[in-house]
Amino acid sequence: MRAVIVANGIIEDEEGAKAIAAGAPLLICADGGAHHVMRWGLRPHAVIGDMDSLEEDPLRRLEEAGTLLLRYPSRKDETDLELALDYAVRQGADEILILGALGGRWDHTVANILLLTWPRLEGREVQIVAGQERLFLVRRQVTLHGAAGDIVSLLPLSPVVEGIVTSGLEYPLRGEPLYMGPSRGVSNVMLGPEATITIQTGWLLVVHRRSAGGNP
Repeated sequence: MRAVIVANGIIEDEEGAKAIAAGAPLLICADGGAHHVMRWGLRPHAVIGDMDSLEEDPLRRLEEAGTLLLRYPSRKDETDLELALDYAVRQGADEILILGALGGRWDHTVANILLLTWPRLEGREVQIVAGQERLFLVRRQVTLHGAAGDIVSLLPLSPVVEGIVTSGLEYPLRGEPLYMGPSRGVSNVMLGPEATITIQTGWLLVVHRRSAGGNP
C-alpha cells in the first residue's frame, strides 16, 4: 500500500504535490502539513502530532469531515514526521512518499532526511519528494528511472559506504567507496532512462533531480 505523508515544510510545486497526495490510498498529515492538504481541497485520513501548528477551527473541520486526529503531548521524543512514519508503517504501507519535509528550519530539514535511515523503514520504499527532486536511501540496490541529463548525487549518511557499483551514470563507480564529508558523489549525470546503484555496506543517500519538464 502506498502512503503519502505531508509535513509542514515548504512546498514550491503545489500542483505536483497535490497530484501526488490526491491519489494516495492513505494520506497522512504531520501536524501543520494539514494546512497544505486543506488548501488543496483534500481530506487527509489522519493528522498526527502535538497540533501546535493547527488552530482549533481547522482541527474541528477536519474532525467533522471524518479525519482521524492523533494528538501527542508537546513534550515528546519524536518529531511529528517520525510519528506519521510510524503510523504509516503500522498501517502496512510498503511505499511512502513524503511531501513538505524540506525548507524552513534547518534542524527539521536535516532530521527529516536522517529519518530515512530509521531501521523501521527497512524493506520499504521511502522517498522525500521536493519539486523535481527525490531523496531516498540505498541499502543494497536501486534502479533509477528518469532521462538523460538528470542529476544524481550520492551522499553517504554513514562514515563510509563501501562497494559502490553504478551503471548508466556519466561518472561510474566500480566497487569504490564514498566517505562522509568529501563531495565526490555530487552532481553525477544519467546517460539514459535508467541507472542502477548497488552498494555492499553503509547508508547511501541518493538525490535524483529530474530534467526540466520531467514528472516529479
